[in-house]
Amino acid sequence: MWNAYLVIIGLLILLTLLPKIQNQHWIFRVPEFGKIQITYFIFITFLFGLFIETPSENFWYLQALLMVLFIHHSTTLVKYTPLYPVKKYQQRNQSSQKLHFISANVYQFNTEYNRFISLIQKHQPEIFLTMESNGGWEKALQILEKEYPYQHKVTLENTYGMHFYSKIEIKNAKTHYFVADDIPSIEIHLKTKDGFSFVFFGVHPPPPSPTEEETSKERDGDLLSAAKCVKNIKEPVVVVGDFNNVAWSKSSILFRKTSQLIDPRIGRAFVSTFHAKYRLLRFPIDLMFHSEDIFIKELKTLENFGSDHLPVYCEFFIDPHNNGQEERVEKATSEEKAEAEEMIQDGKEEDGSRDAVVTEG
Repeated sequence: MWNAYLVIIGLLILLTLLPKIQNQHWIFRVPEFGKIQITYFIFITFLFGLFIETPSENFWYLQALLMVLFIHHSTTLVKYTPLYPVKKYQQRNQSSQKLHFISANVYQFNTEYNRFISLIQKHQPEIFLTMESNGGWEKALQILEKEYPYQHKVTLENTYGMHFYSKIEIKNAKTHYFVADDIPSIEIHLKTKDGFSFVFFGVHPPPPSPTEEETSKERDGDLLSAAKCVKNIKEPVVVVGDFNNVAWSKSSILFRKTSQLIDPRIGRAFVSTFHAKYRLLRFPIDLMFHSEDIFIKELKTLENFGSDHLPVYCEFFIDPHNNGQEERVEKATSEEKAEAEEMIQDGKEEDGSRDAVVTEG
């Protein structure tokens, strides 16, 4: 038992230290995803230590070390819980009507199309975004096109397809390929019936992992390119998608500062989405950021529809005359701007190893 205790402590220290090393290889980046689980394991290990025989006089030093690790992780994570104080805002007469969207990584090989269609019909969002949607998904979703007459489609078979459907009029739509010609991001300019314009930006960069990209260079470069693009948009904007990143990682924080957007998870909840089938191994990687004139009423996950991701549901309103959220906007320093530019260039130079057509298996 004592040896197991020591091994677990060593592993927890390693998983805590690896993300501190600024190397974009997946070995250093993947532990960031598990910060929630690591924090729980630290606490459980601390309790475990109280019930084992302790042949070493250093036992309480080790217990103290576990508490230091717990506090270190908790200091970051508490910001993404209701315990962290964030001012709530009421909808006012001059604001837009309530708007709703659903963002979902559908998993390209998931053929339970009807479950997703039923989810959309149940929740009736004004707009929804699908990622990993290929030709099969596009065909299946045609049944919704009468109700969602405005669309923007980027149909790919490489697990990076993206489809946008809207009841709100699309004024302009663009597809960006920031770091690679097979990784799209979409920029949709919309105008509501009550006269409010806003921009919906959808992203889905590749993840660093042993089975996909060796490093996070393309992911980080793609996200920071999107951040620079968003910063120049003068209208209210939301950025949504499968970031394949967590909100507390260095590149996510750099994204938030570069784009000058707000993370609605702060003071609210983790909103963990992946993996949909394993509650204890679920990470919050489907993120959202918004400008200061977008006000979030509700942000949550919805029921599983057969994908490996849970869908994200958001209710929000637009109020350009309310400057109450200005203090939540952080701006990048000159050093951070230079670092972002370097990461964008690294992302463009990275040679991603993706097939044009990906098959399951």
